[in-house]
Amino acid sequence: MWRYLLRRINLFFATSLVMMAVLFFATGMFPVDKSYALTGIQTPTAEQQIQATEDYNLDGNQLSQFIAYLSQRLSGNFGISINSQQSVADELSAVLPASFELSMFAGVIAICFGVPLGVLASLSKSKSIQRSILAVTLTGYSIPVFWLGLTLSLWFGVQLEWLPISGQINLLYEIEPVTRIMLIDILLSEESYRMSAFKDALLHIILPAVTLAVLPFTVVIRITRQAMMTVMTQTYIRAAEARGLNTYRILIKHALPNALIPVLKAFGLMLGSFASYGIVVEVIFSWPGVGSWLINGIYQRDYTVIQAGILSVSLLIIFLSIMIELVHTSINPINRKEMYAN
Repeated sequence: MWRYLLRRINLFFATSLVMMAVLFFATGMFPVDKSYALTGIQTPTAEQQIQATEDYNLDGNQLSQFIAYLSQRLSGNFGISINSQQSVADELSAVLPASFELSMFAGVIAICFGVPLGVLASLSKSKSIQRSILAVTLTGYSIPVFWLGLTLSLWFGVQLEWLPISGQINLLYEIEPVTRIMLIDILLSEESYRMSAFKDALLHIILPAVTLAVLPFTVVIRITRQAMMTVMTQTYIRAAEARGLNTYRILIKHALPNALIPVLKAFGLMLGSFASYGIVVEVIFSWPGVGSWLINGIYQRDYTVIQAGILSVSLLIIFLSIMIELVHTSINPINRKEMYAN
């Protein structure tokens, strides 16, 4: 197991190194001076120019510049934002928790609703129920996320006025940032309006989370259905039925845990699509996360923000993909058997 873990750690570093090399060479193609693109200082003083040249080794060859670039970025130096003139690292740390909160909420929705529907589609004897569930998954998978987000905003936000369509919380509430995850910070707050603020934050997150959850929701249903159909034909399930065990106990204790293993793997495979969907959703609903921050940086040609946004999203996708693969391997007996055999 330790050898397998070491190989995955090496894979993470190697993939991250390649990604940062691509980002470094892309930075050199920006239509501005390289020191400006790296630091965000448009009109540097003589001292700032000398400091930038030393930090990024701009007088050296490409290899030495890349090593200096790698050293600066890994140390947390992303320069300053061209537009706000604030530290890019501080801005990134402020917007990253909001994206994490939205993604977790959407993932919970997808699992809580997708798994039961997948189980129902696999166990139901009614052809109409099976076809209806599969039709819902096919429709949800085919709907463009930008159209779905705008449609939900129009229906539930504008016409029915049930849910807010932008932002993370009403500006009337002042919540002190502790973890920078809004729902947790509200619960940690000691303000008298804490519960009303929590309710308002929940209402704000519903529409973007539901929009973002559609893709994993449809994937979870299809993978769960296929996995359950396969698991229910296994010998140990038939043996449990022959012993007279309750159907509900067989389903919850024996069938479902094994059926969820492919679902975990599917989550790892769609992280890239999930991240791209998340960027679109954040822009539609003005959610203050990495996606909307990155898109604003692209519109405003904020080169340091573009680099930090792409770097953070890419590293998170690589890291989470490898972590999901490790968890999948550790809980799947077949994978463990193949790993030890190799």
